[in-house]
Amino acid sequence: MPKFKIAATVLGLELILSASTVRSQAAPPDEQCGGTAEPAFCRAVRGTRAEGWSAQSRSEVMAQHGMVVTSQPLAAQAGLQILKGGGNAVDAAVATAAVLNLVEPMMEGVGGDLFAVIYIAKERRVYVLNASGTAPTGATVERFNELGYHWDSKNWGPASGMPVHGILPVTVPGTPWGWQEALRRFGTMSFKQVLEPAVEYAESGFPVSERIAHDWHLPEALPLRGCCTQLDPDSVKTWYVNGTPPRPGEIFKNPDLARTFRLLQTQGIEAFYKGVIAKAIVAKSRALGGTMTLEDLADYHGEWVEPARTRYHDHELLELPPPSQAWAANEMLNILQACVQKWAPGKTLASLDPTSPLYWHLLVEAKKLAYADLYRYNADPNFAAVPLDRLLSESYAASLCGKVDPLHASKPGPAGNFSMGGDTIVLSTADRQGNMVSWVNSNFDEFGSGITVPGFGFILHDRGALFTLDPKSPNVIQPHKRPFNTLSAGFLLHESMPVMTVTLMGGDMQAQGHAQLLVNILDLGANVQAAADMARFRHSQISNALGLESPLFDVVGEQLAAMGHSVTSIDGESVGGVQVIMFVPGPNDSAGDGASHGGNGYYRAGSDFRKDGEAVGW
Repeated sequence: MPKFKIAATVLGLELILSASTVRSQAAPPDEQCGGTAEPAFCRAVRGTRAEGWSAQSRSEVMAQHGMVVTSQPLAAQAGLQILKGGGNAVDAAVATAAVLNLVEPMMEGVGGDLFAVIYIAKERRVYVLNASGTAPTGATVERFNELGYHWDSKNWGPASGMPVHGILPVTVPGTPWGWQEALRRFGTMSFKQVLEPAVEYAESGFPVSERIAHDWHLPEALPLRGCCTQLDPDSVKTWYVNGTPPRPGEIFKNPDLARTFRLLQTQGIEAFYKGVIAKAIVAKSRALGGTMTLEDLADYHGEWVEPARTRYHDHELLELPPPSQAWAANEMLNILQACVQKWAPGKTLASLDPTSPLYWHLLVEAKKLAYADLYRYNADPNFAAVPLDRLLSESYAASLCGKVDPLHASKPGPAGNFSMGGDTIVLSTADRQGNMVSWVNSNFDEFGSGITVPGFGFILHDRGALFTLDPKSPNVIQPHKRPFNTLSAGFLLHESMPVMTVTLMGGDMQAQGHAQLLVNILDLGANVQAAADMARFRHSQISNALGLESPLFDVVGEQLAAMGHSVTSIDGESVGGVQVIMFVPGPNDSAGDGASHGGNGYYRAGSDFRKDGEAVGW
């Protein structure tokens, strides 16, 4: 392919780069806080708000006609562009997710998984889409054992014995099927329209921000046995600039990803699952020792499923069912609702106060109980029976109250050595008809498997790492089975009317984070931006390690340690990112039908300051 030159006027240099790979221009000097040349402002004192909660990062964003909120501003604005151009919330969700393929590529892509919870106003009904991937042909315990991978008794949960990166944990991507299926059933626009903003950014590029540059690191993905000690050369060529991650301010382009999107625009998912992209995926897999076949891709389909449902403080919480972990949020809130009065007689979570060690102790202990059931039962319901009705019943929650000592921390299981990672995007959209979407797309880990499909500019995810090699587990790896999935998306209703989307990304943080977010709003009375900004904990079930964001650790860390918690101070990277929209009905709005139906309702949104995102509306 012919080469061309880009003038780098600042440095007076000429960079010659291949048109088939990522292209960048020189970035400004590294003068970020924590860098080698830290500027003086890093020692400055933060100012205070003029009103409201002084620690809140910004006001909620409010708008009547439509809203998009996600973790990167260009992606949010692409979704808003679709809404203002006549598209609905589903159209905007696909457009936003597609742009995130380019601007947060470590978190999600067309080679990954998708779940969505979609509220359709005219039907007053919620639909749940499972477009998660299935294990390829040849994905058996016996094959993994032959390659040197065995169940690890120190990890009695998901991922036991599995390699985390490389070709072996790659499952069939579900994202393209999910995008097209959501548009087919509920959208108003075509791939041609909704993918165009992503194509333009992939071809023209965007400047990489500080926060995203921080996450831009490829995992080692080779060799097949004893993985992993080496980077995939195709990944380095696609995602790095001159062999290194892009720095803040560098312009990143991915013309190969633009090619993939152009194929989807003209051929639909046939190109991905049966055409030239499918052949490239299988060729890459075979070259590395994988077992995915053309039939695995051609036969793939997702599912429309029923949500997990519970009630909390007169609200109905709908979360993803198995194999997603999201239903653990339902169980955690059920336990709190049934047990707080028994653990702290005469008290509520609100009266305990979020500066109280007992408040946090009870939340953590409820999380441990919910995740104990999650790790015991969660699996693909097409392969294993998950007793969800019993686990989410009020009577079952009440039966667990006696398992918690209000004064001492419990041990959720045998001593273990595993902590779960996971990187994901979440987004929420809403339109003037009252439709609302709670959406989660993911590669699982940062840059997923670390394996890139050459010529097409996307990473293959590594969701299969969440299988186990324990043959007695309902989550044991099998061909065409879906693994335990950390992806979570939810929706809150009140008297059958929409209240809010529920999203928070970040591995096993997601279900426990959903519960914390809802406690902040429904128990403590926070607005959605304040609820996103409030300090959170993250508890790892296997290692029994408890992390508290540093300001919270400074308030209650010592007391929780005295109660027996293995507690440490952490930063905001570990506790995920909230991206939510709340609907406020107007005086004439009885069905959540949006402003255009004369209800005078409006939307309120919050975007987590721990990420780069924003809420935008009109």
